[in-house]
Amino acid sequence: MPELALLKQIRDKAAQLKRTVVLPESHDDRVIQAAAKIAELGFGSVVTLGDEDAVHASAEKLGVKLTGVRVIDPKKSDRLSDFANVYFNLRKHKGITVEEARETMTRDLYFGAMMVREGMADGSVAGSTASTGDVMRAGITTVGLKEGVSIVSSTFLMVYPEIAYSFADCAVVPNPDAAQLADIAISTAENHEKLTGEEPLVAMLSFSTKGSAKHELIDKALEATKIVKEKRPDLKVDGELQFDAAVVEKVGKRKAPESDVAGRANVLVFPDLQAGNIGYKIAQRLGGAEAIGPVVQGLKKPYFDLSRGCSVDDIVNTAAIALLTA
Repeated sequence: MPELALLKQIRDKAAQLKRTVVLPESHDDRVIQAAAKIAELGFGSVVTLGDEDAVHASAEKLGVKLTGVRVIDPKKSDRLSDFANVYFNLRKHKGITVEEARETMTRDLYFGAMMVREGMADGSVAGSTASTGDVMRAGITTVGLKEGVSIVSSTFLMVYPEIAYSFADCAVVPNPDAAQLADIAISTAENHEKLTGEEPLVAMLSFSTKGSAKHELIDKALEATKIVKEKRPDLKVDGELQFDAAVVEKVGKRKAPESDVAGRANVLVFPDLQAGNIGYKIAQRLGGAEAIGPVVQGLKKPYFDLSRGCSVDDIVNTAAIALLTA
């Protein structure tokens, strides 16, 4: 389905769930504009973090109304002490002091992450000014990894006029081992179903299809496929498959006639970050796909990263995805 139709579908589904997103970086004009737009569109409740007077002054200067937007100043919040105690208990094994925990909780990224952890928000979207490393550090140490998942990864929705694919991992994990690759596949399958409503058909990609070549690089895809089937026997997954065998029906039938995924895959798991990043950019730049993401996955709750070059609409769309995947 076209990008706009898919995004409308995501927003409509999110609106039915009545969830709350926090946008920590109110010092960025784009975040204030995005908060106002989310409130206006009504697909979720929105909180932003910062000095209330400064936030409203910025909104007035930008000509936007923050009607329905809640502004929380972490330094003045009545939850600061509670959040600091929780964070201290999470990190005391690393030698952190109570005072350091309190100082950390005054930072917007960490306060927003703790809001998600403690159920005050269903998801967070940050990174318009902070680095990916800083955003992920706050998410991993505060929200924590999802049970049974060994790695934080990402997926991109690649949208064509008649179909949407999920590509992973194209942004986070440089060289996953077989167990990590399996977790990436499972996380991506779950998010594909949440975002598109379609049954995930997972292809573990390689340069070989069903033993057409032998190499240690292929072995990783084979082992990951085995692990996925053991952990999630309900998922339709197959590998190793070449890209054309995964997505072109006549090629899939010829190269892997016994597969229930070959030729029909909509979740494409690349063996490493080089392949994934190159693959999604080829699909976007030469293939004409609209790339939505990256969607961070593997944390207990949605804590999403943005490109520092993001637009207001990018923040709005990522917020909708965060609310839907919560």
